Amino acid sequence: MGWHINSTPLSGQTFWASKTEYVLVVAGTMVGLGNVWRFPYLCYKNGGGAFLVPYCLLAVVCGIPLFLLETSVGQYTQEGFITCWRKLCPLAQGIGYGYLIINLYAFSYILVQAWALFYLVFSFRSQLPWASCNNTWNTANCLGLQSFNSSTPSGNQTTSAAIEFWERRVLVVSGGIEELGSVRWELALCLLACWVFCYFSIWKGVRSSGKVAYVTAPFPYVMLLILLIRGLTLPGAWEGIYFYLYPDLNQLTNLEVWIEAASQIFYSYNVAVGTLHVLGSYCDYTNNCYKDCYWLCLLNSGTSFVAGFVVFSVLGFMAQKQGVNVDNVAESGPGLAFITYPQATALMPLPQLWTACFFLMLIMLGVDTHFVSVEGVITSVGDLFPKLFRTPVRHEIFVLFICSFFFLIHLILVTEGGIYVFQLIDYYSCTRACQDFMAVCQCLAMGWIFGADNFSNIIKDMTGQRPSVFFKLCWKYIIPPLMMISFIVYLVDYKHLEVNDWYIYPDWAYALGWAMTLSSVLMVPLWAAGQMCLASGTFREVSVQRRRVLDHVS
Repeated sequence: MGWHINSTPLSGQTFWASKTEYVLVVAGTMVGLGNVWRFPYLCYKNGGGAFLVPYCLLAVVCGIPLFLLETSVGQYTQEGFITCWRKLCPLAQGIGYGYLIINLYAFSYILVQAWALFYLVFSFRSQLPWASCNNTWNTANCLGLQSFNSSTPSGNQTTSAAIEFWERRVLVVSGGIEELGSVRWELALCLLACWVFCYFSIWKGVRSSGKVAYVTAPFPYVMLLILLIRGLTLPGAWEGIYFYLYPDLNQLTNLEVWIEAASQIFYSYNVAVGTLHVLGSYCDYTNNCYKDCYWLCLLNSGTSFVAGFVVFSVLGFMAQKQGVNVDNVAESGPGLAFITYPQATALMPLPQLWTACFFLMLIMLGVDTHFVSVEGVITSVGDLFPKLFRTPVRHEIFVLFICSFFFLIHLILVTEGGIYVFQLIDYYSCTRACQDFMAVCQCLAMGWIFGADNFSNIIKDMTGQRPSVFFKLCWKYIIPPLMMISFIVYLVDYKHLEVNDWYIYPDWAYALGWAMTLSSVLMVPLWAAGQMCLASGTFREVSVQRRRVLDHVS
């Protein structure tokens, strides 16, 4: 069977128009912001080049096997991440509902795109506003970039112009989550633009998202290459790269390093969140997902590694300009993307060009990941109610409703206290614990209840290749205990979220955070318990369903 657009007899979905579109969309959603700011920082923080040892090992035993499992489940069932479990292991359908909740929380990451768009607009000014203190929002303690040199005293009362632009112009940060304040309408317009782009990327399903990926997926690679060449030619670049890759083998004995490596694999490979099930469900039955998983995972890890050179070459340049060590300017998350990197580009010749390139790259990195997450929810809910949402006009109205509803909900994130809400969601809703637990559950469901041998037979029937016995060992014996250990360590080492090491959330906010964490995790046992209580002989029904699937394969 060839690659074509046609109605599938199983769910009414459409196939990808070509294999290229599938590869571009999957590559786009896997290669995201975590590759640019999270992996390089973790590598630097956890032993430099030595961090590549646990990272590569866990990519092999966790990342690639989970990627194959999830894409194969979607491709075989031709269903989204909820209803796919009906055909393989009905008792585990709570995993799908947990994925649904995780993805709804993940919609909030569109805020990063809105911030990047805001910066992009300011990048075209003749004087970059985060480079000087001659602006209305600056305080008397502001320190402009022209003051950065080795002779500048490091007083506790000074604040860089970039930090003041971020906190006082972009966010206008309030005193806490209790003080939401008013909506920042400039950011709200950026947020609206991002949701409008998302809508027109997915309003026709894969027929539109596949076409959009021709631009959004390759563009960040072009920008990475440009910024890499520029970064390596900067003075001090190689000092930064030395900090990035200098191996500290003693770190390999630290359990936390291994856990962070596993967390990065999950974060960047986009496993245990459900989107790979959905993308695989639009594939032709005979697509060679076994071969795809190797190349796509290699692309993701390679991009992460190269991004480290992009980031740390610039951080080395920044450190030389300020006369400090690289570890004084190296940080992860929004601080790197919206404070440190803009500062560095402002010190280069043609600062507007390099700043625009960087924020265009950030926007495109976020676009793919976001619209795939939204498409995953729409596909999975549509599979639950195919007669209601599968007709063309109703589908487009449903997509419009989802995008409009969440735009209105996300207006709370662009208030003066919105950054506190965003960090609460980021810290609690899509945690390592959630992904660890979901990975354990789906491996138990497919490896033990459905059967790893039976699942391998399905993959062989689809691709013509039987997976290595190594994959069965990973699904049954390696991933579940490793992820359960990581889950337990997370609970034991849990610390309350604090912002900037000084702001402590009120108790009700921490309770809300834990409610977000548990809202996805508890879906699995609650669904299983409900099935066993409401339907007698549930385990027999699971076995009958499995036999029907296997009879179909044979």
